[in-house]
Amino acid sequence: MYRFKLIVVLFCLSKVISAQDTTRLSLFFAGDIMQHDSNIAAAYNPVTKKYDYSACFEYVAPIIRSADLAIGNLELTLAGAPYKGYPQFSAPDALATELKKSGFDVLVTANNHSLDRRRKGLERTLKVLDSLQIIHTGTFNDSSARAQTYPLIIEKNGFKLSLLNYTYGTNGIPVTKPNIVNLIDTIQIKRDLEKARAQLTDAIIVFMHWGAEYQSLPNAEQKRLTKLCFREGAKLVIGAHPHVLQPIEWNKERDQLVVYSLGNFVSGQRPRYRDGGAMVWVDLQKIVKDSVAVTTIHNSEYELAWVQKSAEFVLRPLRYFENDTVFVKDKIARDAMTLFVKDSRTLLTKHNVNVPERKHTVNSDTVIYTVRLGVIHESDTVELRDELLNFYGLSKIEYEHGNVIWYAGHFYEAEVALQAVADIRARTRFKNARLVWQVK
Repeated sequence: MYRFKLIVVLFCLSKVISAQDTTRLSLFFAGDIMQHDSNIAAAYNPVTKKYDYSACFEYVAPIIRSADLAIGNLELTLAGAPYKGYPQFSAPDALATELKKSGFDVLVTANNHSLDRRRKGLERTLKVLDSLQIIHTGTFNDSSARAQTYPLIIEKNGFKLSLLNYTYGTNGIPVTKPNIVNLIDTIQIKRDLEKARAQLTDAIIVFMHWGAEYQSLPNAEQKRLTKLCFREGAKLVIGAHPHVLQPIEWNKERDQLVVYSLGNFVSGQRPRYRDGGAMVWVDLQKIVKDSVAVTTIHNSEYELAWVQKSAEFVLRPLRYFENDTVFVKDKIARDAMTLFVKDSRTLLTKHNVNVPERKHTVNSDTVIYTVRLGVIHESDTVELRDELLNFYGLSKIEYEHGNVIWYAGHFYEAEVALQAVADIRARTRFKNARLVWQVK
C-alpha cells in the first residue's frame, strides 16, 4: 500500500513539474489612417467650432477594443492649424483623441508623409501622441530618443513584443536635424533586428511603409525585404502605403506571416479599390514548459471595412453592414460598397495563404436603433429641453473635455426609427440628427 501511494505521489509530482502554461494575445492591425481635405471638412462642427470624429469610428471601435493590442499606421502629421489634406497632411488633434478612445494602443509614424510639416510637424505629432499615452515608433526627436526606445518593446498580458517601423522615403523632404525618420536601409534594418533579437522578446514585428501605390500585388522589393526580415528573426511583417489591399501569407511551417498591404483604414480616397481596407487579426500563443517559453502564431484572419461618405465619413465594418439596407441605402454608395467587397474577396481568396476572412453574423433581434443628436457640452443642455426629445427619451455617452454624445429613443424597427429622425430634424435644432444602431 505504501509503495502504491508513493507511486501515485511521484506520478502527480511529475505531472506538476512537466505542466505547461498556455496564454494567448490577440493583435489587431489597421492600415493607412489619413485625413484628406474632405475628411477634415466633414469632421468640423460649425456650431461648436470643433472637430468631432466620433461618428467615423463608432462602428469599428468595439471591434478594435476587443483586441488585446491594436496597432495602426498614422499616415499624417498632427502639426496644428492650418489643417490640410493632400499633399502635405496636418490633421486636427481630435483625430488622435478619437483613435485613442476607439481602442488604438500603438501608432507607427514612419511614412512618406512624416515630414509634411517639417520639424514642427514631426515633433508636435509625437508630443500629441505622448499626451494621449499612445505608444508610437518610427520617427524620433533625436538620436538619443531612438537609442533609448528602439526597437520598441511592448508588454501586454504577459507577452513582450519588439516593434520596428520603416518607410521607403519622405516625398523628397529632407529630415531636419536632430530629427530621425526610420528609412528602409537593409544594413540598418539588420542591425536593428540584431538588437531586437537581443531583447529576447516573445515576437518581433516589423511594420513597413513600402510598395507601389494602387498595385494589388506585392513587387519584388517587398518580397525581398520580407525575406530579409524573416531571415533576421521577425515573426510578423505588416505592410502599408499602396492604399489598396495586397495579399496576406502565413507560412505555418516557418511560423511567419506577412501582410503586404492593409489598404486604407480611413481616408478621403473614393476611387475603386481605395475606399476601404482590411483589419487583420493575428493571435499569438505562448507555451511555457519547464521555464522555457515558445511563442507561435496560433491563428490569423482578416475583416473588411468600407468607408462611406455622406454628410460624414463613417467606417462600415462588413460584419455589420454587408446586408444592411437601412444605413447604406443610396444606390451609388451601395454599389460602391458591393464592388469593394467583391474586389477584395476576389483578390484575397485567390492570393492569401492560410488567412481566411473572419465570419460574423448579426441577428436582427439583437439590434437597437437610436437617433444620434451629436456632441454637446454638458453645461449647455438647454437645447435638450424639448418636448419631442423628451417624448422619445434621451440617453448619453460621456466623451471628453466636458462633452457628451446625446441620443434620442430606442427602437426595434428601422422604419419607426427613421420616422423619429425625420421628426427630430424637422421640429428641433438638430438638423444633422442621424440614425445609428448598436448590437445588444
